[in-house]
Amino acid sequence: MSVKLTVPVLFCVIAVWFWHSPDIYTSGYYQDEFRPVVNHQAFALAKEIEKLNTVAEGYSQKSATLKQLRDQVAKTRIAFKQAECILEYYYPKHIKSYINGPPLNHLDPYPVKEEFHDNNYYGLTPQEYSKTQPIDHLNTDHYRGAPRVVAPVGLQVLDETVFGDAIEANAVLQLTANLKERYAILVKAVEFRNYYYDHEIMEAARLELVRIFTMGITGFDTPGSLNAMEEAAASLQGMREILQPFLSRLNATQKQQVESLLNKNIAYLIKNKDFDSFDRLVFMTDYYNPLYKALRDMQLKLSIKSSQEVSGEISAWNANSDNLFGEDFLNPYYYTLLKEQDDSPELRALGKELFYDAALSSSGTMSCATCHKPELAFSDGVPKSLASAEGKVVLRNSPSLINSVFSDKYFYDLRAVDLEEQAEHVIENHLEFNTTFTEILKKLGSSTKYKAAFEKAFGNDSEANRYRFSAALTSYVASLRSFDSPFDRFARGEANTISPQVKQGFNLFMGKAACATCHFAPTFSGIVPPLYHENESEVLGVMTNPSTMVVDTDSGRIANNIIEDAEEIYRHSFKTMTVRNVKLTAPYFHNGAYSTLEQVIDFYNTGGAAGVGMAYEVPNQTLPPDHLNLSKKEVAALIAFLESLTIDTKPF
Repeated sequence: MSVKLTVPVLFCVIAVWFWHSPDIYTSGYYQDEFRPVVNHQAFALAKEIEKLNTVAEGYSQKSATLKQLRDQVAKTRIAFKQAECILEYYYPKHIKSYINGPPLNHLDPYPVKEEFHDNNYYGLTPQEYSKTQPIDHLNTDHYRGAPRVVAPVGLQVLDETVFGDAIEANAVLQLTANLKERYAILVKAVEFRNYYYDHEIMEAARLELVRIFTMGITGFDTPGSLNAMEEAAASLQGMREILQPFLSRLNATQKQQVESLLNKNIAYLIKNKDFDSFDRLVFMTDYYNPLYKALRDMQLKLSIKSSQEVSGEISAWNANSDNLFGEDFLNPYYYTLLKEQDDSPELRALGKELFYDAALSSSGTMSCATCHKPELAFSDGVPKSLASAEGKVVLRNSPSLINSVFSDKYFYDLRAVDLEEQAEHVIENHLEFNTTFTEILKKLGSSTKYKAAFEKAFGNDSEANRYRFSAALTSYVASLRSFDSPFDRFARGEANTISPQVKQGFNLFMGKAACATCHFAPTFSGIVPPLYHENESEVLGVMTNPSTMVVDTDSGRIANNIIEDAEEIYRHSFKTMTVRNVKLTAPYFHNGAYSTLEQVIDFYNTGGAAGVGMAYEVPNQTLPPDHLNLSKKEVAALIAFLESLTIDTKPF
């Protein structure tokens, strides 16, 4: 029998040979001992998915009960959680797109041009090509067409569907069949992967810990069943298996310490399974943070480098961090064009001068600080800031700049991709600076003060130019970061006590009130863990005024002039901002229409516009319309926690 290799297949064979050829590795760099565990976890999940598809078929034919279906969904999710550590690390895009992504309509990760649907290209149709490897490794531009919106698939959708009230049997069967088909691609990828590096496995485990706390125990992953604690325990059990080769290299005392912490975390989660009453603060301080630090200590003892050290590429998550609420947990320079080695106190001082200089605007009356006042956590205390044009206001409320650097998109509508571009929008906006870089550079070039400041920051004979201006301003704005609130200090063990009301508020925020499913720890913003690479935006159904039943008309993200965002799912969608320092940043939301935190929490408590009967006006609302049923005491506790996230802004 002869075998004909098409061009893509031949390329893949060569690529696989080269990637897995042992000669390209330094001896001892990789470890084969992880493969049996990884394969076992991956294949165990495949079996549960197969069973799930069978039960779904039975349910559609009325030969299986709803209880059997729910039980098998739960078992399948447990099997996924046991394998999640590795699968999420190596194939995050595929997992998000097809296996366990949020249950929301989203852009197709692999949109195909119509002319390619039935035509082969190098012997492969788009459908055939998509099944050759995980989407992480595909050239998704190969057959790319225009952006299109698709319905969600995967385990989160199944969890929400089968544990909900209205269950459509054929829809469930379609979801399970899709899951089976898409997961088969990952099984194939795992089979073909020959080597696992020490630093990859260690990093996968530590990132899984971040995922457990920020997304697992908050209910983000279990929108229907709320089996969050059982699933978090399963994640740790899977992690414990994958870490065994590392544990075997430690001395007896060190091994016992790490194993004990793992076992204590698992036992606490298994014992305290009730979602609403689970004490997340005790879990964090007494169980989670010690384990997070212990894994970092183990990495150091075993002399395992981080992926950043191995590759030289900057990452957002800092592998050297030993506390989720540490000042160094995230790396600000991942998010900016400015690199750490190019930053300096002199550059920051120049940026501060530029930030407060009203002469740079066309009117000579507006500076960055006009709308971002330090004493208000760099917001300005009004619904919408006054514009440079007399009698006008800008389009939206002025957000805090504290920790704003930790973002992959800027402005409420996510129209800027970095701080440097953000500054450009403000400079050229006719309602703000209403000028150009050319005009600003003329002013700077004619200033003796600025000439000296630029030379101090960049060296002799360094004139002001657009790059240097942006770098200086970025340096200052990026320095406006702090994880030093009373709550942070308690979370790091630097303060011994915290009020019972704040403790209750934190537990509500991370649990029953569902705040943390959009405002992720530790930034408490929409930058998504555990990689912190992507900003979420949400359609909340905000009113023009909390006392009215009129939905705000701001189009939001759909009108940001980015082609991929010109979809109905992004109408009235706005960036999820941080809730840190909210004690200082009233009024709230993009329109500044809500004056108090009580009004804000009442809005969420009643499910946004859809929750008060206005789903027709906001058909694409992503905020669940369900009422949270928070009592007055619980609302007060939530506010106490939010206010405990306030920092001292005087150092800035």
